[in-house]
Amino acid sequence: MIYDQIAHAARYKGMFHDLDTALDFLASTDLNALPLGRTDIDGDRVFINVMEAVTQPSEDGLFEWHEDYLDIQIDLIGHEAVETTFSPGEIVRPYAPDVGQCKGTASACVTLGGGTFTICMARELHKPGVAVDGVPAPIKKCVVKVHTPDR
Repeated sequence: MIYDQIAHAARYKGMFHDLDTALDFLASTDLNALPLGRTDIDGDRVFINVMEAVTQPSEDGLFEWHEDYLDIQIDLIGHEAVETTFSPGEIVRPYAPDVGQCKGTASACVTLGGGTFTICMARELHKPGVAVDGVPAPIKKCVVKVHTPDR
């Protein structure tokens, strides 16, 4: 997981082409002006989903993973915690197109909002949408899906 300020996002350019495409888009786009739902950046290789949600207590959520995409997560309105774990537990939803889910115990946690972002790498277990201080709250966020190089 990478956690940083959006102002520093260009530091992560050069890792691979599709990530550079996503970072260039983030640097040149008013994310608050995007409509809810999916906006293509480079077809199925790089796209962004803008959504509204309500955060939930950590114990109500599951860790997820993606095989072919990494997530760049940014809160536009509000704050959420994103947990990661090194110790997957029971698989609750086997991997199906784009996502699998499991139980687990958090190894680390970051708080999004206020100009921060996180990059959750492909196959990295992460639990977004966690209520900060356990208090559910509405958020508006975007998730950039970036196709990762072939394994």
